[in-house]
Amino acid sequence: MKDKNIENSEFLFGKRNYMFMAIGIVFITLGFIFMSGGGSDNPEVFNEEIYNWQRIRLAPTLVIIGLAIEIYAILVNPKK
Repeated sequence: MKDKNIENSEFLFGKRNYMFMAIGIVFITLGFIFMSGGGSDNPEVFNEEIYNWQRIRLAPTLVIIGLAIEIYAILVNPKK
């Protein structure tokens, strides 16, 4: 009777899926790191650093690429 109650626990995704998920998280994290900063200590002074190409172009692109990798990691077949 005890043998019937024992369930074989398996992960939902395979090793390849988790590897792609980790890569996607790294891309998203890098995007948010590049987006941070650029503020001014004094609210009376405007800082042009806020319009840096890193914050305007690179960071959002990295976040979108990371989200696309996450979607791919969920949809890829773990059996291959």
